[in-house]
Amino acid sequence: MSAPSDTPQAPKVTEREARQVAEAAREQDWRKPSFAKELFLGRFRLDLIHPHPVPPADDVRRGEAFLARLRAFCETRIDGALIEREARIPDEVVNGLKELGALGMKIETRYGGLGLTQVYYNKALALVGSASPSLGALLSAHQSIGVPQPLKMFGTQEQKDAFLPRLARTDISAFLLTEPDVGSDPARLATSAVPDGDDYVLDGVKLWTTNGVVADLLVVMARVPRSEGHQGGITAFVVEADSPGITVEHRNAFMGLRGIENGVTRFHGVRVPSGNRIGPEGAGLKIALTTLNTGRLSLPAMCVGVGKWSLKIAREWSAVREQWGRAVARHEAVGAKISFIAATTFALEAVVDLSSQMADENRNDIRIEAALAKLYGSEMGWLISDELVQIRGGRGFETADSLAARGERAVPAEQMLRDMRINRIFEGSTEIMHLLIAREAVDAHLKVAGDIIDPDKPFADKARAGANAAGFYARWLPKLVSGPGQLPGAYAQFRIPGHPDLSAHLRYVERSARRLARSTFYAMSRWQGRMETKQGFLGRIVDIGAELFAMSAACVRAEHLRVDDDHGREAYQLADVFCRQSRIRVEELFRRLWSNTDDIDRRVVDGVLSGTYTWLEEGVIDPSGDGPWIADATPGPATGDDVHRPIR
Repeated sequence: MSAPSDTPQAPKVTEREARQVAEAAREQDWRKPSFAKELFLGRFRLDLIHPHPVPPADDVRRGEAFLARLRAFCETRIDGALIEREARIPDEVVNGLKELGALGMKIETRYGGLGLTQVYYNKALALVGSASPSLGALLSAHQSIGVPQPLKMFGTQEQKDAFLPRLARTDISAFLLTEPDVGSDPARLATSAVPDGDDYVLDGVKLWTTNGVVADLLVVMARVPRSEGHQGGITAFVVEADSPGITVEHRNAFMGLRGIENGVTRFHGVRVPSGNRIGPEGAGLKIALTTLNTGRLSLPAMCVGVGKWSLKIAREWSAVREQWGRAVARHEAVGAKISFIAATTFALEAVVDLSSQMADENRNDIRIEAALAKLYGSEMGWLISDELVQIRGGRGFETADSLAARGERAVPAEQMLRDMRINRIFEGSTEIMHLLIAREAVDAHLKVAGDIIDPDKPFADKARAGANAAGFYARWLPKLVSGPGQLPGAYAQFRIPGHPDLSAHLRYVERSARRLARSTFYAMSRWQGRMETKQGFLGRIVDIGAELFAMSAACVRAEHLRVDDDHGREAYQLADVFCRQSRIRVEELFRRLWSNTDDIDRRVVDGVLSGTYTWLEEGVIDPSGDGPWIADATPGPATGDDVHRPIR
């Protein structure tokens, strides 16, 4: 069958069809225990995370040795200010990282990689990201979501042998899913891969291709049409970036991460051998989501790095800057911000290290933990950066170059704020993460009662589901009434003489987990099939779970450090302060589950969209330029120059 001369645009799909595509891409089964899943069900399984898992000694030795080499490279070869100023990472820096083996941190040694654990890979990203967030993004996009990870998990041996040695040392990879009119709704994916003999022919346009401007290898998601002998569906391919018909049409520029090589890539009649298909046809989205289960940990790891740097700057600056006769750190309003930065950085590192070590051990299913780490890390990392700018005052708003030009220390606080902002959008926006995590959090309920609220299910299916649900809830609901959180002596191993009492916080987590599960059940009983439209409620449910997970991780990490005689007393203090701050946020979120403005907000939105409030927009000038809201992505040949520039 030959490739057609023209390719259809993004398919029109209903809301229900879009949900069905997303649901089909989910991992349906839970073969391993999950701390976070149990937490949302009201079961506080401390045994799944405590004692804190530890890496093998050999992994530590190799990881620390690489970090030492990487630190020396960052201190002597990376000029973050230059990258920010010129909006480009010098080729010699990228080549230096290649020589160091940084492209292959997560690739096994038999393919020429370093074979680092997830824990040390994350530490490396935090280190590089502190020197230049753009470089952290390059390495993360290459290894966390680029070609190496899906090949490691789903590739054939032939594909691993062919591509992984290149990716470990010389070749940069990129992940291409998003399109000009397709973001987190992949059901409308328009890029096509039409079978033609032993090849597929790709046509379409991809947007926001991080690393795409300099990439040598691409992992591309494209839709294979169903035909005789072809199952069809969204499918993943490894594509050589210099293949005929591929054009990088534009290098995008952003408010932050100015050095990233992010572009628009067009495919026109690009032939890809069937041997480059990853997994079967139709498995592309499942491959992408499974890859992200651990890939998402790289982003919060870099948020940890930002927290550490922000704490250092806040400490040094607030000790020397005086206001009204004393250092600003001694004023309560500023001191509260410093305490927040210190405590939250400790908790973020606890979440990332715990999740990463669990990923390395592969004993637990961490899909929810990784998603919570991404969600919580990006939100808290942004708040930390914003608080640092506030602590620095006018100097926080001033650029590092301007500070240096007038003789002061070049602290890039405003740059860090700009660089951090994308993390709430990258790899699933906060709003999308809320929905993804919420779906996993209510999975057990939908498994037993989903047919009851599904309008398409026949009465017989609803009756069976009703019987199953009755049995499940008869066993489950009574367990939400009481638990160890109500016993003063519970979790006594976290009550250490001379240290803050962390057992009280763990009892709070246990009680709150049961309260969270009860709230979820009440909501499902109240709204049933309309539950999926209650995004405000679901977002708060997820945010409560994220806080409880962070509190648990912080306490477990503090006890781990105490046992190891590694700043244990100080760790207990930080964990205690974080948990006290977190409990205030949790109580507010619980209150807002049932007391909020969700309904009236929807009415205001209806009015805004219908033009009821256009009078409120009067009196200003819109500085926006002309042009369509969404660029034309009609398949066809490129009309402009190719800005692809592989680094050699």
